Amino acid sequence: MTPALAPPGATRRRHDREIVALAVPAFGALVAEPLFVMADSAIVGHLGTAQLAGLGVASALLTTAVSVFVFLAYATTAAVARRVGAGDLRAAIRQGMDGIWLALLLGIAVIVVVLPTAPGIVDLFGASQTAAPYATTYLRISALGIPAMLIVLAATGVLRGLQDTRTPLYVAIAGFIANAALNAGLVYGAGLGIAGSAWGTVIAQCGMAAVYLYVVVHGALRHGASLRPDAAGIRACAQAGVPLLVRTLSLRAILMIATAVAARLGDADIAAHQIILSLWSLLAFALDAIAIAGQAIIGRYLGADDAEGAREACRRMVQWGIAAGIGLGFLVLVSRPLFLPLFTGDTAVHHAALPALALVAVAQPICGVVFVLDGVLMGAGDGRYLAWAMVLTLAVFAPVALLVPVIGGGLTALWAAMTLMMTVRMLTLWLRARSGRWIVTGATR
Repeated sequence: MTPALAPPGATRRRHDREIVALAVPAFGALVAEPLFVMADSAIVGHLGTAQLAGLGVASALLTTAVSVFVFLAYATTAAVARRVGAGDLRAAIRQGMDGIWLALLLGIAVIVVVLPTAPGIVDLFGASQTAAPYATTYLRISALGIPAMLIVLAATGVLRGLQDTRTPLYVAIAGFIANAALNAGLVYGAGLGIAGSAWGTVIAQCGMAAVYLYVVVHGALRHGASLRPDAAGIRACAQAGVPLLVRTLSLRAILMIATAVAARLGDADIAAHQIILSLWSLLAFALDAIAIAGQAIIGRYLGADDAEGAREACRRMVQWGIAAGIGLGFLVLVSRPLFLPLFTGDTAVHHAALPALALVAVAQPICGVVFVLDGVLMGAGDGRYLAWAMVLTLAVFAPVALLVPVIGGGLTALWAAMTLMMTVRMLTLWLRARSGRWIVTGATR
């Protein structure tokens, strides 16, 4: 019996199994990523305040650089999943190799830019005179690991497209353990200070990239896919990534504007904002796991010319997103009084954060729909629409957020603007999903 003729209950159970099988390991891998920064901070923090401040500046720059290139994972996932759905594993892995070559080229370009300009970049971001030398040292050394970081992104996209999220989970866990051990050994055992932390992270990242390359190259050899760089394929990967780059830059602009506005509201508000933003990011990881499953599943259905299967999977994932959002929102709402003291005992910060956290809780079902539909449209290769939708969202959010210091309302008003931003995203994505124009079947879009 074909999936289209299966009873509704059986179809839902099939989609549920697919979502769980991909989303749960993806969530583990996503949560492991920020643990790298946390481990570095914990180890470097015992060296002194200046070293920790330098690490803070450098890691923020590195995180921003890597997030800009996250399209390497997203675009590769969609392209490889389509080929998998079409039954052409050789072409799927070949497509993935093009993404990996693009990652390597971009990583080399970043090194060429960062090494000579690191002191100027650190000064531009306002590092103090005592922290700047440490930030420059960490940034220059860590820049050497950026090609490995980008290869990890692209190779993760390959494996997700191949419907494998378990391998990225295992590699992320091993990488975190290696990173923590290397950092401790090089910082304190070898006495290298903050430079040891940077080298430990670079070595761990290179090790992760090596494991990914082994897995992908082994698959390429098994299926007879070429390993050589293909200019046309690399160019196609870059072109597919441009709309997602625009989307990512627009989202980063929204977050930067929100932080800048919070800083103008006062010390208590910016402190509360940073706490809330950390929690919001953690919640996003949970919802993004469903989105990653969506990328892989939708791409596979469309590659298999199963438009109805793609629609059914989309509907079921939206239901998952709403349910997850309701559950997460409830947890945030009831845990607010317990959550804030973990970060600060300042009652002014608590007073600023509590009503804003209530808005975050209420908005989680909206966020669930946004993340899921974002993943669905990425899996469909609908990057151009995602780019324009995010630019529109930025255009709506920016003036509203910038008015917050003028009209008052404090941090609660700012997070009301953030909720408006997510609502606009939900509407634009829902209209696209409802139109069906994202459904383009075949091995390529």
